[in-house]
Amino acid sequence: MIWLIASALLFSMGAYGALTRRTAILVFLSIELMLNAAALSLISFSRLYGSLDGQVVVLFIIAIAAAEVAVGLGLIVAIFRRRETTSVDELRQLRG
Repeated sequence: MIWLIASALLFSMGAYGALTRRTAILVFLSIELMLNAAALSLISFSRLYGSLDGQVVVLFIIAIAAAEVAVGLGLIVAIFRRRETTSVDELRQLRG
């Protein structure tokens, strides 16, 4: 039960960070924090009910998160090289 509370706190911190931060890196990290909180809740429910289904889904979440980090950071670096900023407010219109 305590892990579900920890998961809810992590998710709320990630949601707060994603909604209030202005740099793309911090928004990206906040979204990753929310993804990890969801994985923690799946593991908690899996352990609570004695099923391994949640843990199998978490393995897929980890694989997707690794691919997301590689693609996301690549996009952020490419945008920074072109625009020389990672401010989300200045990147609202991405026109070539």
